[in-house]
Amino acid sequence: MSGRKVVITGLGVVSPVGIGIDEAWSNIVAGKTGITRITRFDPAGFASQIAGEVNAFDVSRYLSAKEARRMDVFIHYG
Repeated sequence: MSGRKVVITGLGVVSPVGIGIDEAWSNIVAGKTGITRITRFDPAGFASQIAGEVNAFDVSRYLSAKEARRMDVFIHYG
């Protein structure tokens, strides 16, 4: 071993089944899925029209509107 130490300071989940550990785990245990028809854009031109979208995440709690506009949506989650 290298002798380097790692400290875990917290846990979090941002996923189609829930935001936060408790919500995500409850939904998983209940057998709920985050897979639905795509709503973020019109998927008509694509072979698949289903996906796991993260819809309940409020980026304004973490970034200003200006910062959020400069980033792709997937960057907001992590």
